[in-house]
Amino acid sequence: MSAVFSTAPAQVWEWLADIPDPEIPAISIIDLGIVRDVSLGDDGECMVTITPTYSGCPAMAVISEAVADALKTHGVERVRIHTRLSPAWSTDWMSEAGKAKLKGYGIAPPVEQAIDISGISRKRSTMPQVPCPHCGSQRTSVVSQFGSTPCKALYQCVDCLEPFDYFKCH
Repeated sequence: MSAVFSTAPAQVWEWLADIPDPEIPAISIIDLGIVRDVSLGDDGECMVTITPTYSGCPAMAVISEAVADALKTHGVERVRIHTRLSPAWSTDWMSEAGKAKLKGYGIAPPVEQAIDISGISRKRSTMPQVPCPHCGSQRTSVVSQFGSTPCKALYQCVDCLEPFDYFKCH
């Protein structure tokens, strides 16, 4: 019998929290909010559902492999990774701890909610005023709407002059 029968889903979530995002190793895939579900089947299979930060994200293959490897290390022999595209991932799914880790890593976390719950609609994309993750200054400007990855924009602080990525709200 696989270890999955004696393992609660909460334990699997804890194991997954140790897997770093391959593009931003300071944040886990749990803090990023891409793990959507963990289910344990009667047949000993552990299914993990993940949602990419954007359709076509090249890191998903690496993340899937890391999930399978981590679970097998903990004795879960039968692992299935399911990629779910709908609903689309949103920065609203990031944990507060994850946002703090981003800031500590020098990446400004999202400053807005992507979903306006008053009307249940996605906000229109505008470039918000983003505090500098290095010095905290509110005096920053957008250099480019596209940063080191499609999920980020490039900003620069007017006060300390440091460039930094901003994890765009979407």
